[in-house]
Amino acid sequence: MTANLADIAKDGVLRVAINTGNRALVQTEGGTLTGVSPALARRLAAALNVTLEPVIYSGAGKVFADAERDVWDVAFLAIDATRARKVSFTRPYHVIEATYAVRAASPIQDVVDVDQAGTQVLTSTGSAYDMHLSANLHHADLAHSGTPPESFAEFRDGRGDAVAGVRASLHRAFGADDAFRILPGVLTRVSQAMVLPGPDNATIEPLDSFVGAAIDEGFVAQALDPRE
Repeated sequence: MTANLADIAKDGVLRVAINTGNRALVQTEGGTLTGVSPALARRLAAALNVTLEPVIYSGAGKVFADAERDVWDVAFLAIDATRARKVSFTRPYHVIEATYAVRAASPIQDVVDVDQAGTQVLTSTGSAYDMHLSANLHHADLAHSGTPPESFAEFRDGRGDAVAGVRASLHRAFGADDAFRILPGVLTRVSQAMVLPGPDNATIEPLDSFVGAAIDEGFVAQALDPRE
């Protein structure tokens, strides 16, 4: 039987995992969720004529941990081969950059300077950039924290020599503080997709078409930059 987009929602409710730890995709203004992920969630709920029920998370690792627990119906995660064992991805709707923040007095000037002996890099457990660092960091020590905000708070309190994160999130956390610098260069580029639980989920095809239409019609671009 051919899968339909309507198969995603259950009993008139669409449970959407929203990761507020990724400030490039989700912002909170006056208690209202804004940004491209909430916008796509609302568009999908409207297309299905169902009630949207946000399931709020503070980090991508926690979203992924719930993939087999029937907590959410659809989510937003970075595309990753390891995650594909438990979830299905649409095409990317956005690509974001990850980099590092360091202290102002640090001798580290660029992303390429970080991977050296004696340097401790702090990362958020289970994030896309954590997976990248685990595979590609060869000389520096990798230290783990919880969600991105938790890793940023620990770095501010003195843990680690550099903290990894989405560039937009790092700027929000440290950009206005002269005690820190956001490094130029790119640690990794992360392709963001809509996600369904389970590998080879049959409903991923109509959801992928939904994402494609949102991109082609300019909806995603408008949600990313409302000034456009």
